Amino acid sequence: MSEPGLTLDGVSAAYRGATVLHEVDLSVARGELLVVLGPSGAGKSTVLRVVAGLEPATAGRVRIAGRDVTSDRPGLRNVSMVFQSYALFPHLTVAENIAFGLEVRDTPRAVARERARTAAETVGCAALLDRRPGQLSGGERQRVALARALVREPDVFLLDEPLSNLDLALRVEMRAELRALHDRLGATMVHVTHDQTEALVLADRIAVLRDGRVEQVGTPDEIWRAPASTFVARFVGSPAMNLLPADGPVRPAGEAPPGVPAEGLQIGFRPEAVAIDRAEGAAATVDRVEVVGEDAYAYLSLAAGQPVVARVPAARRPERGAAVQVGVRWADTHVFHADSGLRYAP
Repeated sequence: MSEPGLTLDGVSAAYRGATVLHEVDLSVARGELLVVLGPSGAGKSTVLRVVAGLEPATAGRVRIAGRDVTSDRPGLRNVSMVFQSYALFPHLTVAENIAFGLEVRDTPRAVARERARTAAETVGCAALLDRRPGQLSGGERQRVALARALVREPDVFLLDEPLSNLDLALRVEMRAELRALHDRLGATMVHVTHDQTEALVLADRIAVLRDGRVEQVGTPDEIWRAPASTFVARFVGSPAMNLLPADGPVRPAGEAPPGVPAEGLQIGFRPEAVAIDRAEGAAATVDRVEVVGEDAYAYLSLAAGQPVVARVPAARRPERGAAVQVGVRWADTHVFHADSGLRYAP
């Protein structure tokens, strides 16, 4: 990895006496966009708050641009944070909101306003400088919040689910703009979200958190194609990856990897890997079918009661209640330890 922009070395944190981060190790390269992904309560926002100095680390070290800032107060860390609520002052204009952080640090007003104008142009809200937040749409408020973060020229941008308050169409538009902004600036960014599609689209790398621990760090392709655990396998993907006992009714076709035992393992396979009406497949019943444009998702029950989801062309979808055969190839499966959930490595 190139020169680090941000490093968390064994960072733990507690809230009301309960540990919420457990020895988190993360390294974000200078100019990288890392997405921290996980369900509610995983500790995602706590990671940002510890980096920003809004929450103390109970153990470990935080380094920004190579400098140990673990004991520094927030104002000395040179980070900018974009909150889910945007946190704009309603009585100030857009220009005043963007420049506020500079003016409270005694930057001359003329300099602060000029930098605010430049930041507004960068994120596409220069035409809004004389308006107040109450006159703006959600997307416009988000742009103002980004400009306010940008104007400080921070070492690290911290984004705490900034797209979650937008409707679906605007989220798609704004995540593309956010990615383009990152690429133009070459900025170090840490973006928190629970939305796996957002993470896969935006990230250079993804850190998946579970219960305050890092479950896996990798590129979007690595997270998708080689999940490190059943948790990652099922959290990333919609519908989730199918998981079944390796010695169960679905016997993958083709040659198994050498040394794979028959017991104590689970096989995982995504809905698009399922073949319906394969001659050598396992018997199943179609419980329901969901049509999504050109695709359909068939929710099946195997004879032993285990659920399986298959993605099929909508034009060839099975009927509810139909008896079908399902199968999958070894090449399309992932293998995990049944007890620990960790990826199996022969």
